[in-house]
Amino acid sequence: MRLPNLGYAVTAFRAQGVTTDTAHVLVEPTSTRETFYVAMTRGRHSNRAYVTLDRADDHAQPHPGDDPHATARSVLYGVLQHSGAELSAHETTVAEQEQWGSIAQLAAEYETIAAAAQHDRWATLIRGSGLTDDQADSAIESDAFGPLAAELRRAEANHHDVDALLPRLVAARGFSDADDIAAVLHYRVERATSRPAGSGRTRKPPRLIVGLIPQAHGVTDAEMRAALDEREDLLEARTVAMLDTALAETAPWTVALGTAPNDRRQAATWRKAARVVAAYRDRYRITDDTPLGGPPESAAQKIDAARARAALDQARVAAEALDDAHVVRSPSRGGPSRAL
Repeated sequence: MRLPNLGYAVTAFRAQGVTTDTAHVLVEPTSTRETFYVAMTRGRHSNRAYVTLDRADDHAQPHPGDDPHATARSVLYGVLQHSGAELSAHETTVAEQEQWGSIAQLAAEYETIAAAAQHDRWATLIRGSGLTDDQADSAIESDAFGPLAAELRRAEANHHDVDALLPRLVAARGFSDADDIAAVLHYRVERATSRPAGSGRTRKPPRLIVGLIPQAHGVTDAEMRAALDEREDLLEARTVAMLDTALAETAPWTVALGTAPNDRRQAATWRKAARVVAAYRDRYRITDDTPLGGPPESAAQKIDAARARAALDQARVAAEALDDAHVVRSPSRGGPSRAL
């Protein structure tokens, strides 16, 4: 982190004790909150932060913890959570467990493993979809193959028959004017599967882990399957713990969920919906008192935000059912009265 002043750049540490009229601060994902505080308190009249999103090494290998949807807001949140102060052994252990056990981290690991486990399956599907050999090779080698594979996994979680769907989408229109066939296929799959398969009573709920993450199906490798199942269990356990802690501490955001019903069935519905909201908050590091925080900042978050919003509405409906169950009609006056 550097703090330029009238054409001169100094580190945040050297800026400590210096006062300027205006401070312009360059913030990197690796910055700590202590240096950020120092840098952002040097200007008398103005302090501005400029957040870098690009990694220093463009050729670095991807890591499950990398966030391809990083935004200025998420980077700043990470900086504020990154303390440079010395921690005790216990504090270090707790911090590590919090970082590596979060929904964001576990979801990244699940999706990384799913991408590797399903690579050959999606490649085989593309080769048999009606594309020429050159077109299929181009699609599989494209940078857009990863997003296409993730979209196919999402479509399958929504009960679409992707084995039959992809050939239809390929046959629907040619690719003579396509710069990136994988990107075009991704767009077509996304448009064709925007809603779960089926309609009315025949529509099945999507197969989502903690209500957000599409499950990976068709994985035959035993080790890959075990790794995916392990992370699915960890995601579910983390979500339950996050919700229970929030309820026990009466976190402000839980007020919007309403009161858990006493009826067993309604209570199960309420908790399932509330867990989705808790998972969404943990995945996107939301600390606002409002359940869903600010507006989504990426396409992926918009999808999850819609799911979390639907879950929040479902929780409210279940809670309101509790109030309705306690209101009865008075036989003598015909008006509502509270049941004893």
